[in-house]
Order: sequence, then C-alpha cells, then structure tokens
Amino acid sequence: MAEIPCTHCNLTFSQDVMIKEKEGTKELFFCCKGCQGVYHLLGDQGLDSFYDKLGSTTLQPAVQDEGSLEKFDLEGFKNKYITTDEQGLNKIHLIIEGIHCSACVWLNEKILHKTAGVIEATINYTNNKAKIVWDPEVVKLSELIHTIRSIGYNAYPYDPALQEERAISTRKTYYTRILVAVFGSMNIMWLAIAHYAGYFSGIEQSFKDILNVAEFILATPVLFYSGWIFYRSAYYGYKNRMVNMDTLVATGASLAYIYSIYAMISQKGEVYFDSVTMIITFVLVGKYLEVLSKKSAVDTLDGLMGSTPTEVTTLKEGVKSLVSVENVIVGDIIELKPGEKVVIDGEVVWGQGSFDESSLTGENEPVYKKQGDMILSGSICLDSVLHYEASKDVSSSMLTSIVNLLEESITKKPRIEQLANAISGRFSSTIMLIALCTFTGWYFLMGSFEQALIVGISVIVIACPCALSLATPMATLVGISLAAKRGILFKEATFLETMAKSTVLALDKTGTIALVNTSNHPVSKGIKSYLENSYETLETRILEEICSIEAKGIKARYQSKNLLGGNAQLLQTQDVLVGSESENTLFFFTVNNQLVARFELSDTIKSGAAKTIQNIKNLGIRVIMLTGDHERSAQKVASAVGIEQVYAKLLPQDKARIIQDLHQAGEVVVMAGDGINDALALASSDIAIAMGNGADVAISVSDVVLLDEKFESIEEAYRLSRRTYGAVKENLGFSLLYNTITIPLAVMGFVNPLVAAFSMSLSSLVVVGNSLRIKNLTFKDK
Repeated sequence: MAEIPCTHCNLTFSQDVMIKEKEGTKELFFCCKGCQGVYHLLGDQGLDSFYDKLGSTTLQPAVQDEGSLEKFDLEGFKNKYITTDEQGLNKIHLIIEGIHCSACVWLNEKILHKTAGVIEATINYTNNKAKIVWDPEVVKLSELIHTIRSIGYNAYPYDPALQEERAISTRKTYYTRILVAVFGSMNIMWLAIAHYAGYFSGIEQSFKDILNVAEFILATPVLFYSGWIFYRSAYYGYKNRMVNMDTLVATGASLAYIYSIYAMISQKGEVYFDSVTMIITFVLVGKYLEVLSKKSAVDTLDGLMGSTPTEVTTLKEGVKSLVSVENVIVGDIIELKPGEKVVIDGEVVWGQGSFDESSLTGENEPVYKKQGDMILSGSICLDSVLHYEASKDVSSSMLTSIVNLLEESITKKPRIEQLANAISGRFSSTIMLIALCTFTGWYFLMGSFEQALIVGISVIVIACPCALSLATPMATLVGISLAAKRGILFKEATFLETMAKSTVLALDKTGTIALVNTSNHPVSKGIKSYLENSYETLETRILEEICSIEAKGIKARYQSKNLLGGNAQLLQTQDVLVGSESENTLFFFTVNNQLVARFELSDTIKSGAAKTIQNIKNLGIRVIMLTGDHERSAQKVASAVGIEQVYAKLLPQDKARIIQDLHQAGEVVVMAGDGINDALALASSDIAIAMGNGADVAISVSDVVLLDEKFESIEEAYRLSRRTYGAVKENLGFSLLYNTITIPLAVMGFVNPLVAAFSMSLSSLVVVGNSLRIKNLTFKDK
C-alpha cells in the first residue's frame, strides 16, 4: 500500500493502517485517534484555518495525556509558579512543548483565548515561553493545561529567574543611553572640527554663536539622559559618603557644561560641549561592556530545578496520596516510580533498582540501590518501583542545598572587582581634592573667579578617567574578540584579568581530560564499538527471553544456550568466579556458565592533554584533579597526563569545599568541568571554564566556555588572558604617567580646558592603540 500523510500531523504512514473518514466529498486519513480528535476539535472551534497556516510542516501525533493534571492545582505548585495581581487574576509562564512553527503559536494562542476566563495568552516563538493570565474563579490552570494537551501539545511551568529580568532591563537601559550618546558625540565632533579650525584661523562671532548653540543642543541630552547613570551613582555615593569614579565623571562633565553655557551666553572664552559628550560617551561605553556580558546567570537554576517534581506520592496506612514536596516531613514513606527524579533524600525500605546519579557524581554508570541504601535528591530512578523513608525535608535535601549554594556563589563578586572599586574611589577623591585646592588657591591668589574655575575644570577634565576607564575595557574587548575567534568565550571582561592572576587549575576528569560516552549504556556501546572496529564480519543474532538485570547486566537464550553478560557481581550469583580487581570497568560474558570473554574498558585521554598540562604548569600554574570517580581510575588518568595532586570520589559539595580551602590559602582558582555535578565547584571558583559539549547548567554558571571542546583551548585562554592583563597594566601605567605629568601642569595653569580635552582624547587614543597590539599574539594550530 502507498504511504499517505495524516490529515492533522502530516506524518506519512501506510494507507492500510490509517483511520479513514469522509467529510462530504473529502476523504480524510488519521494516523491515530488523537489526531482525529484534534482535527474535529479545531473544526468545532472554527480554527480549521490552522492547516492553511501549517502547510507541509509535520507535527508530533496528538497523544492524549490525561494524567497528572491535579498537580497544577496543588497549593505548593501555586506558591512556586503562580503570581496573583491586585485584581485577583493569576499569571504563570509556561513552556509549550511541541511548537514547530508560527502556525503552532497561532493555534495555541487562539485556543486559549477562546477558553472562558483567559485574559491574556501570548507565546514567544523563539523560546516557546507562554505568558498566561486567567481568572481562577472561572477556570483552573489544570483545565488550561488540558486544553493545550487536547490539541496535541504539552505545557510545563517555567521558573523565571529575577536576575534575568533585571539583566535584560539594565541592558536595554544602557543600550538606549549609548545610542543617544554616540549620536550626539558623532554630530558634535563635526561641529567641533569647524570650531577648532575657527579657533586657530579666526571665525566671526555670529557663526561661532551658531556652532555654540548647536553643540549645546546636542550635549544637553547626552549629559542629562545618557549621563544620568553617573549622576545617580554619584548621588548614592554621596549618600554613603563615598567618592567614586562616577562622581568624578559627573563633576567634570557638569562643570565643563556649566562653564560652556556661561561662555556661550557671555561670548567670552571657549565652549567645551564636545568634551562633555566625549567624557560621557567614552565612560558609558566602558560601563556597557561590563553590563553586556552580565547575563551569565540567566536560567542557571533551570538545569537543576526545571524538571524537579513539585509533589511526591506518599504512603500512609496503605493509602497513596499526592503531596506537595513542601509538606513532606522526616519519616514519611515515599513511592518512587521508573523515570521519576528524587527530590527528597531518604533510605530505601522496600524494593530495589538502578539510579542515575550522573547529575551528582558525573559518572554515567547506573548505581544499584537496595533496602537500607541511601538515595540522594537529584538522582533518577531508572527501572523499578520502590519505597523509601524521607531522612530530610525538601529544604535540607542535597538538590536544594546545591541550588542554594549555587545561587549564593553566583551573587558573590570577585576580589579583583572589589579592589578595583576601592582604588578608583581613592583616585577620584584625590582628583576632586586637588581640583578644589587648585580652584581655591587660584581664586585667592589671582582674585578671579572665572580664571580659578577654568583652571579647576582643566584639572578635572585632564584627569578625567577616560584613559583610566578605557585601560581595562579596551584591552579586554580586544582580548575577548580575539578569544572568540579561537572558540574561547569569556562571558565578562574582568574574567580575563582574574584568570591571568590564577595560581591553581582544577580539572574534572570525566568530559574534561578524558573522553566519555554520553549513552545511557556506555559499557554496552563501548563493547559494540570495539567489536565493530576489530572484526570485519559480524552477524546479528535474534535472542530469546532477554532480561535486563538491574545495575548488573543482562541475560538471554540463544539456541538452547544460556547467555549472561555483566559485572562480576552478576556472575557470582551464577557461581561463576572471576577476578574483579582492576582500575578500569570490567564486563564478562558467559555461555552456559562458561566464561568466554572479558572486556576491560578504560577512559580515553583527550588528544594533546598531557602536553597542554605541561605547558600550563610551565606558566607557573599548579594543576589538580577533582573527580567523582574511584581512586584507581582517577590516578591512572592523572599519571597519563602528568597531574600529581588528585582528589577522587567527590560529591559536588566536596569539590566546592576543596576550592574554598584553596581560596583560604590565598590561591586564585580556575576550575574546568562539563557536568551539572561540576556546577557548584564552577560557581565557587574564581574562574569557571566549561566545555562546549557540557551540561547547560555548567555552561550557564561558567565564566569561560570552550566552544571547540579542545583541551588546548585552556592553555590558549591562559596565554591570552595574561597578554591582555599585561596590556591592561601597560595602559594603567601610561594613564598614571599621563596624570602624573599633566595634572601638575593643569594645576599651575599651563593647560586650559581646550588643551585638557585634547590631551584627554589623545591619551585615550594611545590606550586604544596599545590595546590593539593584543591582536599580534600568535597561537599554535589546534
């Protein structure tokens, strides 16, 4: 029979398995009852134009899932995900699963808007995030979820982080202000060229007045709109009795602006509106470079908490109840089913099964749990139903503890940033004091307010930290751009500087130094790969009575022969004795209880790892290994790559504790990892490096991401950060020398605001030119 597409989902199937139906003269074909039901539902709702919008796009078949709707109406779910406004309306953000095109967005919005009680339903096509506002007196959230599922889609709650909203809002604010500043600066510089030309060659006062007014019009929004950030910061600095760099910027720009207005009105002296706009623009761009990369914590916790259950099934006197996780107390008996994530720590009291603890230990091999064994929140039950007794409440369980510690670590500022703020505060205070003393001295010595003001402004303008503020962002901007071309992403400019000062590199073994298989069955896939590469002729045999034995192996029959494959523990149950001592993973295969094959699987060291580690050590960096694997396997890999200091069998908290101990010893730590189990250690380190193939949470909390996943990129990141930091120090040294020479000249009255502004601009160009020299750094091909 010919294959034809389903009328609803467009997937093709053989005609003889399709559900046939006639609608007038039109013949319809459906692959399942779900698609048939959705088709008629859309027709009844007047939404059959959906198929015109859909075109040839294929959908997933409409699976009718009526289960687990009650959880959306639980009190714990409401407290966590739903907000209520002053009018009593509920709001939630959902992720709509199954959206493939704009037609899917249109359909979901239309079907929700047609639901009684829904006030607003909007869906962002780029991330499938839906915002739904509804009247809880008219419709329940579970009914809305049922409506979405009824048309072949699914929905689950999205937990928006407050940091995301704030970061986006801040970035938009800076972006708008920079646009105004750049527009004003570019236009005012064209006017300034004519102004400067007239200053040297002569210009009629009427033309000069026109230029002055034009510059005033352009400078005013730049100062008070784009520069509002500096005024606000200066105000809060004043309230806290602190003089910061923003105070210096606001003061210098304001005095230059006020004097320029005076010069424009009185037609005496020169205006410096161009200096005002350049001061604001340069420093604002420098600040924006930092803000631009601040969004590193967005959705960080979603990787850990996004799929965490909000309720569990408890057993009391033989009765099963669905209970919010917040209401579970120590001693409650919880039922766990295959595929469910553990959300509360506890001890197994009935049953046995395999657990995926890769999110905690980083290792893919399932762990067998039986009565009396502890299970940790964050692990996933793979294959059995079991009961366990809660040993902690949800707030003190491991998963919640990791999330809380991670959140706290992310909010901490690096020491280098705090030190820079302290230095800039002292610098700004010193300049303000020098300018004030200069103004006072000149006023009493010369008796001229105008002359004293001009000299005071010259001190502030010439010392205005354009070169100082550009010293770091310009160099780091060039460094970040060069790094990006090499597949190395620094999420924030200051991370280059911090990494250049690091003294310890901590490496995770799995996925960072050694290659691993991401399959759910790494052992079987590894053996399969070995056999395919080692033998040219392999034949597939059909086995009978196949049975998977939890966390041990598999058994089957073939032509009356009993086949058994698995670990030493499995073979011992069949009275087959084998040696199990090895630093690698062992897999045995028997036929009728006779051992016929023994496989030993080991980690594969990443290409170039040993040489790269030696090069990093030559830079004066101490390299250590932090891993959740057992001691012998870790030592084998460490010996192969030249790492002397190894910490094995570590949980996420253990890795973070070791990093904190290194911090207390005065070390600056760089951590490289790739899994969720590394997230806490990554967040605790001064610089966190994630491999591009790592877990989303590891990438999101990291400061540096290696897109090409090559180990050599870690060395390149070190070399580039040190070169960039060297340029930063050169820029700062030049800025210090510049201020040491020019400030005394300005104090003595040898520099007027015009020359001061020109000198300031020239110093900025020197800093920019020196920063561009970073591009001359050469790399070896990876």
